[in-house]
Amino acid sequence: MNLRHTIILFLVSFSLTAFSQKKLELADIVGSRTFAQKSVTGLRSMNDGLSYTTHEDGKKIVKYSYKSGTQVEVLFDLSKAENPGFAGFSDYTFSNDETKILFLTNKKSIYRHSFTAEYFIWNFTTKEMTPLSLNGVQQLATFSPDGERVAFVRNNNLYIKNLKFGTENQITRDGKTNEIINGASDWVYEEEFGSSKAFEWSPDSKFLAFVKFNETEVPTFNIPMYQGQKPEIKENQLYPGNTSYKYPKAGEKNSVVSVHIYDLKAKSSVTAETGKDKEQYIPRIKWTADASDLAIMKVNRLQNKVDIDLANPYTGDTRAFFTEKNKRYIDEGFYDDFKFLPDNKYIVLTSERNGFSHLYLYDHQGFEIKQLTSGIFDVTKFYGFDPLKKVFYYQAAQESPMRREVYFVSLDGKKSGKLSTQTGTNEADFSNGMKYFINNFTNTETPKLVTLHDQTGKLIRTLEDNSALKKFLNDFQISKKEFFSFKTPEGVELNGWMLKPANFDPVKKYPVVMTQYSGPNSQQVLDKWSVGFDDYLVQEGFVVACVDPRGTGARGEEFRKMIYMQLGKFESDDQVEAARYLGALPFVDKNNIAIWGWSYGGFMAALCMEKGADVFKAGISVAPVTNWRFYDSVYTERFMRTPQENPEGYDDNSPLSHAGKIKGNFLLIHGSADDNVHFQNTMEFAEKLVQAGVQFDMVAYTNRNHGIRGGNTSLHLYTKMTNFLKEKLMGK
Repeated sequence: MNLRHTIILFLVSFSLTAFSQKKLELADIVGSRTFAQKSVTGLRSMNDGLSYTTHEDGKKIVKYSYKSGTQVEVLFDLSKAENPGFAGFSDYTFSNDETKILFLTNKKSIYRHSFTAEYFIWNFTTKEMTPLSLNGVQQLATFSPDGERVAFVRNNNLYIKNLKFGTENQITRDGKTNEIINGASDWVYEEEFGSSKAFEWSPDSKFLAFVKFNETEVPTFNIPMYQGQKPEIKENQLYPGNTSYKYPKAGEKNSVVSVHIYDLKAKSSVTAETGKDKEQYIPRIKWTADASDLAIMKVNRLQNKVDIDLANPYTGDTRAFFTEKNKRYIDEGFYDDFKFLPDNKYIVLTSERNGFSHLYLYDHQGFEIKQLTSGIFDVTKFYGFDPLKKVFYYQAAQESPMRREVYFVSLDGKKSGKLSTQTGTNEADFSNGMKYFINNFTNTETPKLVTLHDQTGKLIRTLEDNSALKKFLNDFQISKKEFFSFKTPEGVELNGWMLKPANFDPVKKYPVVMTQYSGPNSQQVLDKWSVGFDDYLVQEGFVVACVDPRGTGARGEEFRKMIYMQLGKFESDDQVEAARYLGALPFVDKNNIAIWGWSYGGFMAALCMEKGADVFKAGISVAPVTNWRFYDSVYTERFMRTPQENPEGYDDNSPLSHAGKIKGNFLLIHGSADDNVHFQNTMEFAEKLVQAGVQFDMVAYTNRNHGIRGGNTSLHLYTKMTNFLKEKLMGK
């Protein structure tokens, strides 16, 4: 065959392949599971540490062997239960002795984490299903360790259901909407301390400790609610309704919290002594492993000091146990990472005291034994301790801040190593006893790969490889994500990724869309797989790029916390410099660069449009914070202190302060019922833009919260953004 024929055949083959490739549809990207990765859902390790269960089809609980990865039996099948009272379940929990299952059904969201639900209990011994309560929906239902009772919250009060006798005991009676909450978190604790549950059973099941929130003096925020659609609120057809809830903005009053310990035998509570500081936070309460004491975490309002006191459950008397300090702030991850190990000999915690987040070991008296991990990297998660082999397991960003690996280290420090074998993002789920782990792996080229391993890292079985998704992806031209780094004029090295169109021509000049979040300790530049809006924009002819600025995660405390007292300053400086770097690349049209973001990213997009007015042709801010005075106390003050202490920090980098500097095309988007970043942020910013004579586009989504979803909403939003970017950067 001569060369001419070879070239012709190649061109024909290439054109046929290109012709057969499907286009990404925005409807498949937004609000659809077309490109969703399969996983192993509802994973629970059983007591023996030799088997685990999964939740399948919303109707079954299936038991598998860790040793072989094969199915052992179907533990529960809803279709075979007699008159169960529900058609499917979204979650389940075993009692500690595994003789009962608590099913969660009919879940209805309240805020980001909180929800009401109906719970049902299956008894393996009697083969009976019973509702937890017939007196109204419940929250946070939790078995007692002995499996004889279930505690739950209803209408801001705590209840205990005795499963043996079927009795329901109300243990608090002062709960009242927007005033007193017992056992569940208020809005700001739930959002910023990451937990909606505020009660804990003692390990011996004799006590139920809980936090009471008195939010009477917390200012009320009102959100007008319209008739809308999907869902429709018919009673608001002529006169809008109103949602009122307690929301402490920066510098305003928070809930006054107290800790109470209910004695099941005495049927009475004691109040733990927590001091006179009414402004302190109590983000966690935890029992010691032997149930002798309740550990109470007390955090000062500046969030740079944590005092852990131990309370006597019979008297409420407390004694000082441990203190952690930081010159700026203590990351909220500390509260969950502080763990009493089951053997009651050790405590493990994470600390940034040496400049990076590392594991430290303490004895049960609160004295430091040793630093378990060290190096120029951050430990990102502690998995647990094997008391037999005396080995600790953890996740870290040791090889690169853009990746995650699974490691182990022995108590004596003589043995250590890496258990994960593939380069990318690894997340482990260990069995009880730490003999096995299930690893969730992904990188930019690999959808989620779920594998089963023994504690040495040896592969036992592949549980999910997403082969169907990978085959499906062959029908599309998905661009490969390319990582890059560059140095700013200040000498700061920043990491980023870039997506180029599939038919990329290095001689051509492309418009660029920069996507980012940029919030404290966040990361968008990670070696993990996804297909989303970025890929759709690339298909439409844009180069899409993302850069993590100063303040983001896995690069040590100094990089992470240099934004302290001045949110937005360094992050926006770095994004503007990233745009200049991109604009200097030979294939980039420097006159057609846009930036967009959501929430913190929306704040950043607005600020960059102001500070980089000569760089950005267009920008989109979705649900942005426009002045941190409008945002909640816990998050904002962690990084900024109060507006009274730091007024310049709040105003110098506020988009409200620089509205008149915007020169490019600007699109402002918000949901009118956003309980997190209030619509107030956009309305006040819009007024600043109007009075400064800045022309802009704006879209408000009726009755939508921070996620701006429901019905056709998401598709409308992303279509609006796509059309805006095409018009402003491509002239289409």
